[in-house]
Amino acid sequence: MRYLDPKADLTFKRVFGEHPDVVKSFLNAMLPFESGDEIQELEYVPVELVPDHPLRKNSIVDVRCRDNRGRQFIVEMQMIWSPEFKQRVLFNASKAYVRQIGSGEQYELLQPVYSLNLVNEVFEPDMADFYHYYRLVHVEHTEKVIEGLHLIFVELPKFSPQRYSDKKMQVLWLRFLTEINSRTREVPVEFMSHPEISKAVRAVEESSYTDAQLLGYEKFWDIISVEKTLYNSAERRGLAKGMKEGLAKGMEEGLAKGMEEGLAKGMEEGLVQGSREASFSIALKMKLSGLPIDMISSCTGLAEDEIRQLE
Repeated sequence: MRYLDPKADLTFKRVFGEHPDVVKSFLNAMLPFESGDEIQELEYVPVELVPDHPLRKNSIVDVRCRDNRGRQFIVEMQMIWSPEFKQRVLFNASKAYVRQIGSGEQYELLQPVYSLNLVNEVFEPDMADFYHYYRLVHVEHTEKVIEGLHLIFVELPKFSPQRYSDKKMQVLWLRFLTEINSRTREVPVEFMSHPEISKAVRAVEESSYTDAQLLGYEKFWDIISVEKTLYNSAERRGLAKGMKEGLAKGMEEGLAKGMEEGLAKGMEEGLVQGSREASFSIALKMKLSGLPIDMISSCTGLAEDEIRQLE
């Protein structure tokens, strides 16, 4: 049996966008719910937002749903990362939050929005954790929370099942996303022992797709490769430009600082030299007046040998 990668747009939407029981199991495993807050019933809501970045219009796949309590869930698969994605995620989650009520309705009707973002690249290289959870908290008293928005980012390349044994279903779902691909021939037995994950595995069997769909699947990966190349190229150009401008500015500032320091040093040396010449002039007058050499030296700071040579 051959399988397709579940991270592609075609397969991701087939797995998580067509099977409410599958996405419910996935969300309950991945979201930071307290005991008793797990999703009980789920329905899909239309996807209205159009990708807003020309370089990555094909690299974002999302699924939206709502549970019986009114909570909304946005699940995105992001193939290419860039810093502005955090603002984009915040914007889209905020838009989903405010659209829940109309003008004049009570704010108490608002329900939380959870945005789960699966990222196929590492974007926090200085942090060991792959799971990043953001919400509105008091800076000094982090136990004080304003409920509403929950933003979760998962760095898939950082995930390693050997390191996480306490969250069994989360580990299994992340293994499904990171281990199943076009090179898979045998599916781990533990995947098939859970009904929802087993259904997800069957949803990415190559035999369940038409030739046209498989062609679109291959095209997706070609597009991702092109977009990644374009983004990396733009990033390198920006870095090169920044280095060039930084070097020029550094040289300009260095030259200005050098001139300033040189002028200060010159003035200081000039003052020292002028003071020394004045001392010689005074010493000569004192010597011609017949004052003792040691007294002249004490008054002017000049060495006695220097004073004896004055004429």
